[in-house]
Amino acid sequence: MDYKIGFNGRMEKRVPIAIVVRLSHAQDPTANGAELTYTDNLSAHGARVVSHRRWQPGDAVHVTSLKDEATMCGKVVYCQKLVDNRYCVGLNFQGRGITWSRYRAYNGA
Repeated sequence: MDYKIGFNGRMEKRVPIAIVVRLSHAQDPTANGAELTYTDNLSAHGARVVSHRRWQPGDAVHVTSLKDEATMCGKVVYCQKLVDNRYCVGLNFQGRGITWSRYRAYNGA
């Protein structure tokens, strides 16, 4: 993969794909602490998700795809408040890269 940094500061290409996921703090991944939400975009090592909660940079999270129950562990990079009391949360999945090809094919991207 080409890791050239573009004008927007990203090291990887982001693909605008909405996937329904369960987002939770890594310390409390139970259903009671989890939030059902969706991704705004994806890359090989990260995602941007929409949340009803404010997250802090560095928070450890679990993101589970409802399609196949695959769980990724990551960290919050940023949290931006939206006008409708929701937040866009940038996540980095550390370690191995993710293959989102099955999602791209499913969503027609």
